[in-house]
Amino acid sequence: MAEAGRQKATVFGAQGFVGRALVAHLRAKGYDVHESVRGDQSWRGVDLGHAFYTIGLTADFRSRPFETIDAHVSLVTDILRGASFSSFVYLSSTRVYSTVTSTHEATPIAAYPGDPDHLYNLSKLMGEAACLGSRLANARVARLSNVFGQDLASANFLTSVLREAAETGRVTLRTSLASEKDYVWVGDVVRALEAIAVKGQEPITNVAFGRNTTHGEVMGLIRSATGAEISVEPGAPTVTFPRIETARLDALGVTERTPLTAMIGDLAAAFRAPV
Repeated sequence: MAEAGRQKATVFGAQGFVGRALVAHLRAKGYDVHESVRGDQSWRGVDLGHAFYTIGLTADFRSRPFETIDAHVSLVTDILRGASFSSFVYLSSTRVYSTVTSTHEATPIAAYPGDPDHLYNLSKLMGEAACLGSRLANARVARLSNVFGQDLASANFLTSVLREAAETGRVTLRTSLASEKDYVWVGDVVRALEAIAVKGQEPITNVAFGRNTTHGEVMGLIRSATGAEISVEPGAPTVTFPRIETARLDALGVTERTPLTAMIGDLAAAFRAPV
């Protein structure tokens, strides 16, 4: 039970990168936080307070389709049916906009079940539908952009190139320098998630920086911070994502967001090879 006068929160996936940062943020704000990990059933039949569902698969979803569906759909529906909460925030992804040009949260999204690359989008959208289709007024969706921070074990693009620069002194890109995506700092993400839980009124809110950064910009920053040699594979394709709309996030007061340029030095230092 939460201590008298303290708000309760429950974080599902508390051992993940975003989950750990969210737990630390909420505790610093005075919440009584329960960390729920895989296999934990203690949430059944109890009031979870502000519940955050941060469980998900990313880079390995193509080779683990059943686990992806379990993580993004099956478990969340189980929780929605078996617990009570002040609010429930389901973490989805701005990847779902990969097949459309508008990134407004109400945009209809297309996906093809026969394309393995669409499994992630379909499962996330089904998880969103479970939350919003539950008709629970306090269930909401946060679509996260590419979250960055000192997540040294990640296999995502930014972490991979930082690790490569630190370990080898060079980076070889498989996509062109004109490729671009939106990067949002984990510290801003956890502030946004709390705001969505406590003040949110919209069913879906994008959590993003709101401006794309090109691979060329990223590589320039990494070269300056590490001295690494940068090269691009011949014929590397250009992969771009549409700019993510953030009007709903701004309306919640999360308007000051940290650019990648301000953090790249610290990130590079965290990956620097031991002397």
